[in-house]
Amino acid sequence: MSTSSPTAENVVEPALGLDRLHHVAISVDDISAAVDWYRATFRCEVSYQDATWALLKFDNVGIALVLPNQHPPHLGFVTPAAHHYAPLKRHRDGTESVYISDPAGNAVELLSPESCSNS
Repeated sequence: MSTSSPTAENVVEPALGLDRLHHVAISVDDISAAVDWYRATFRCEVSYQDATWALLKFDNVGIALVLPNQHPPHLGFVTPAAHHYAPLKRHRDGTESVYISDPAGNAVELLSPESCSNS
């Protein structure tokens, strides 16, 4: 157990709030078949679906089903800092985001809060 005092780097001001995990994107071979399986197995809603990806809405987080040759598996976070990394790109579902990599090379999508107000 650490007895050191918190630093400014690891303390979050309550007034600022926390960033939100929006979705976890996993690779699937067939979008329609995957959507059918998740809907039959779990209580969820389809927020968006096209031929290359789908977003399923659960109570606490979304799951994006992606084709491996179209979209990388990734974590998607809603953060007001998204625009600090690069210009945001508007997607077909109306969200705006930028992709970055974490230190281990994992893909991370940063979504603007304004574009995710309904998801």
